[in-house]
Amino acid sequence: MVAQAAGWVVLKFGGTSVSQRGRWDTIGRIAAKRAQEEQCRVLVVVSALSGVTNELQAIANGDDVGGRVHALVQRHEGFCRELGLDPASVLGERLGALQGLASDPRAASRPLDWQAEVLAQGELLSSTLGAHYLHASGLDFGWCDARDWLQAVALPNQSAWAGRLAVNCNREAAPGFVERFAAQPARMLLTQGFIARHEDGGTAVLGRGGSDTSAACLGALLGARRVEIWTDVPGMFSANPREVPDARLLARLDYAEAQEIATTGAKVLHPRSIGPCRHAGVPMAILDTARPDLPGTRIDSSAATVPGVKAISRRDGVVLVSMESIGMWQQVGFLADIFERFRRHGLSVDLIGSSETNVTISLDPSENLVTTNVLEALAADLGEICRVKVIVPCAAITLVGRGMRSLLHRLSDIWAAFGRERVHLISQSSNDLNLTFVIDEADADGLLPLLHAELIRGGAMPVLDASVFGPSWKEITFGPVQRPQPWWVGRRERLLEMAGAGTPRYVYDLATVRERARGLLASDAVDRCFFAIKANPHPAILHAVTTEGFGLECVSRGELDHVFGVLPELSPQRVLFTPSFAPRGEYEHAFDRGVAVTIDNLEALQRWPELFRGRTVWLRLDLGRGEGHHEKVKTGGAAAKFGLPLAKFDAFLALARSLDVRISGLHAHLGSGIDDPLHWREVYANLAGLADAVGTVETIDIGGGLGVPYTPDAQHFDLVAWRNGLDEIKAAYPRYGLVIEPGRYLVAESGVLLLSATQVVEKDGIVRVGANAGMNALMRPAVYEAWHGIHNLSRLDDADTAAFDVVGPICETGDVLGRNRLLPTATAEGDILLVADAGAYGMVMANTYNLRALPAEDIIE
Repeated sequence: MVAQAAGWVVLKFGGTSVSQRGRWDTIGRIAAKRAQEEQCRVLVVVSALSGVTNELQAIANGDDVGGRVHALVQRHEGFCRELGLDPASVLGERLGALQGLASDPRAASRPLDWQAEVLAQGELLSSTLGAHYLHASGLDFGWCDARDWLQAVALPNQSAWAGRLAVNCNREAAPGFVERFAAQPARMLLTQGFIARHEDGGTAVLGRGGSDTSAACLGALLGARRVEIWTDVPGMFSANPREVPDARLLARLDYAEAQEIATTGAKVLHPRSIGPCRHAGVPMAILDTARPDLPGTRIDSSAATVPGVKAISRRDGVVLVSMESIGMWQQVGFLADIFERFRRHGLSVDLIGSSETNVTISLDPSENLVTTNVLEALAADLGEICRVKVIVPCAAITLVGRGMRSLLHRLSDIWAAFGRERVHLISQSSNDLNLTFVIDEADADGLLPLLHAELIRGGAMPVLDASVFGPSWKEITFGPVQRPQPWWVGRRERLLEMAGAGTPRYVYDLATVRERARGLLASDAVDRCFFAIKANPHPAILHAVTTEGFGLECVSRGELDHVFGVLPELSPQRVLFTPSFAPRGEYEHAFDRGVAVTIDNLEALQRWPELFRGRTVWLRLDLGRGEGHHEKVKTGGAAAKFGLPLAKFDAFLALARSLDVRISGLHAHLGSGIDDPLHWREVYANLAGLADAVGTVETIDIGGGLGVPYTPDAQHFDLVAWRNGLDEIKAAYPRYGLVIEPGRYLVAESGVLLLSATQVVEKDGIVRVGANAGMNALMRPAVYEAWHGIHNLSRLDDADTAAFDVVGPICETGDVLGRNRLLPTATAEGDILLVADAGAYGMVMANTYNLRALPAEDIIE
C-alpha cells in the first residue's frame, strides 16, 4: 500500500463538465478552492468533450474518416475561440496530429495501435484547451501527459483487443514516482483520463469509463488524500434516479458495497475505478459539478457496515448462455472444458447457475462482445461439447447490500414480484453482498420503482439510517416534501393526558375523518360514496361519515348488525353487503335487511338458486390483475380469492337470466394502498364495457384503496388528478352511476396508538425500546410489513436522536412495530410512544394473544 503523500487531491471531470466555458470556470473554482482550503496540490483529470469519443470510435471503425475529422477540427477550433484562445497557437499541433492519423497509411487496415492513437485524441485536445484556458484565467495550472505516468499492464489470457483498447494500469508506484510527479512546477496540474502508455511505447486506452479509472490509478500511485469524481448527479443512489425519483442518495459506502453497486449497473462510477483506491486506501467521493455544495457519496474503509439493501440496479444487454448436456453428470472436467472456451474467446463470465445437466452463465455487454462476432464463434465452439442456447436481450436486476442472506425473509414481496416474470437465472453472491435476478429485458420496464418502494416499505432498505442514506432525488431536485403538520402535534398535551388514563389506547380525530370524506365527495363524477367499515367501525366515526353523506359497506352479518345498532334510522339503501365466502345464512340476513347484496362467484347461484331467484344483486368481478402496497392486499388476479373471473362472466349472465336474477351493479376492487390516481378511471372503463353486455346495470362500483402517505417522504394522494380522471371517464360513460367505497383513506391518518415504553435494551449493537403492546394492538407491521411513524410523545422536542427498534411484549419474533426508528437518545421507561396513522385496520385487528388486554379507544372532536 502506498504511503499517504503530503499533498494531492485528484479531481476527475467528465465530458459534460468540459464542454462549456462556464463549466471550465467551475472546474477552476473547485480546484483552486481545494488547493487553498486543504493546502494541497491538485491534479485534474478530464475526459474528451461530450460526444467526441463516439466520433473518434466511428473514425477508428473506418466510418467517414475524412468528414468526421473535419467536423472535429471545426468543433474544437470553435470552442477554442469561445474560450477566448487562438486555435492555431493552442491546438495547432494537436489538430495536426488528428489530421495526420486520418492520412496515416495504417488507416486503411486499422490496426489496434492506430485505433488507440485515434481514440486518445479527444482527451489530449480537451486537456490542452482546459490547461491553456485556466492558466489564462490567472490560475497556477500546468499540463502533463498521462502516458508519462500510467503504464498499461498485460493480464493473463488477455485478448489482443483488450491489451490495447481496454487496458489495466499499474497500481504500484515505482521508487521515486511521487517525487518525480511532484517536481512538475505548477501547483495545479491538468491531465487526461482514458489513456496510458503501452509496453511497446505506443498509446493504449482504458476503454469506456476509463477516465474514472485513470483518476483512481493516479490517486493510488500518488497516495492522494482523496479522489473526487465530479459528474452530473450528486452521487450514487439507491436506484437510478432518472427511473426512480424516490431513490435515495447514498451518503456513505465502503469500497465493497460501492464496487457491487457500480458493477451491477450504476453508471455514475466505473466499476474498475474502485479497485486502485481500495488497494491504496485512498478515499473516494462522487460529487455534482452543477451542485458543488452537496455532500455527495463518500467511499472509504471507515464507513459503518450497516446491514440492509443499499441499492437496486438494472443492467440491460445481458447475454445468457445456457449449456446443456446429459453427459455432464459427474463428468470430471466438464466445467473446465466450458470455461476454457470462454477464456479462448476473451470473455469474462459474470453470473453462474448450474444443475445436474445444465450450466447457465451471463455475459455483460462488453465492447468485445457487442462490436465483434465473438458470440457466434463461442457458440460454435461450445457446440462441440454441449447443446447451446443463447438468450438475448436480458436484464439483470440486482439488490446490493450487506447481509443479503439474513434479509431473505424480508423480501417476500420482491420474490412475489419476480414470480410474475420469466426468471432465467437467480444468483446470490458468495460474499453475501448481492442477489441478482435475470429476466427478459422487456419485462424489466417499470419494475425498478415498484421494487424500490417494496424494499423501503418492507424495511429491507433502512432509509432512515442517516449514516448511509441522504435525501431522495426528488427532494434534491424539487426540495423536501412539504407535508402538513399532523393533527396530533397540536394535540400533544391532550394526548398525554389521555395516555395518563392508561395505555395502549387508540385516539381518533374526527376532524380529520370529515376532511377526508369531504375531499372525496367533492368529485362531481362520484354519485355515491360508501365507507368500508372494516377499516374502523367506531360508532363516532360511523356517525361522522354518514352525517357527511356517506353510506356504509359491510362484509359480514356482524358488521350489518353493528351498523343498524349504531344507526337504527339509517336507510338500508345506504348500506352495501360485500362478503367473501360468507355462509348462506349471511346472504339471507342481508336480503332480509333490504341492503344491496354483492356476489362474486358462479357457484353461489348454482348451489343456492332459490336464495337468489328473482333477486336484484351486484356482481363483483376479477379483472385479472391486482394492485396495492403488499401482496396480501392485492385483491385481483388468479392468486386472490375475490371476484368472478372474466372467463366465467358469460356463464354467470346465462344462469342469472334463467333464475330471473337482475344485475344492477358491477363492482371491482383490485387492492389497497394504490398511489396511481388514474387507476380508478381504468377500472370504471373496464366495467363500463362489460356493463353494456349485461343490459340491466345502473351502477358501477370502482372500489377503494386510495393510498395513504405512511412514510415520511411519501406524497399525499393526488385527489385533483383522481377527480380529473373520473370526470373524463364518466363523460365517456355517463349512463352509469359511479360508486366508490374507500375505508383506509378516510380514517388511517385520523388515528394514533398511544403506548408506554417499558424497557430499553441493547443486544449485539441493536438498541430496542419495548412497549406495553405490540402486534396484539397493531397487526399491520407483522402481517403486511407495514410502515408507521413512531414518535416519543413525551420527548417530542428532543433533537438528540438515535436508531431504535420498537418492539412489543408478545412472545413472537415478528412482534416488531418498527426497525431503525429515530427516537430521542434519552428514551426511557414510562415515556409515551405514539404510533401514527393507525386509524385504519388497527383496533379492528387487535387481539388478546398472550392474554393481553385489548386497547382502549378515545375520540377527539
